[in-house]
Amino acid sequence: MTGSSISDFFELADQLPKVTRVDTGRYWRVAVGGRTFGYLWEPTGTVGLKQTIPEQLALVAERPETFEVQFTSGGFGWVVVRLGGVERDELAELTFEAWRLTAPAALLDLRGDELPR
Repeated sequence: MTGSSISDFFELADQLPKVTRVDTGRYWRVAVGGRTFGYLWEPTGTVGLKQTIPEQLALVAERPETFEVQFTSGGFGWVVVRLGGVERDELAELTFEAWRLTAPAALLDLRGDELPR
């Protein structure tokens, strides 16, 4: 496994409509329509991504060396992803799902089910 990098995450997120990034000085906040769907911590090479609670729990149970529970909020389970533990195609799926759970309906219609590459 070669894993993914910080640039992989940014490249994938940037392919999705209306994504913005803000460097807070401690981490990057990644959002769509002003609503956050991801965080990136450069020093640790990790991202926090919005998921459903069942998906959060399944990821952590399946690969605790790669995924960990970050927090739950508003019925969603955020998961920490160690970038070195996921291939780019899996990171694309996780990033897309986080974006889909957050994006306005009009953007969902515009994008369809096309994953970033």
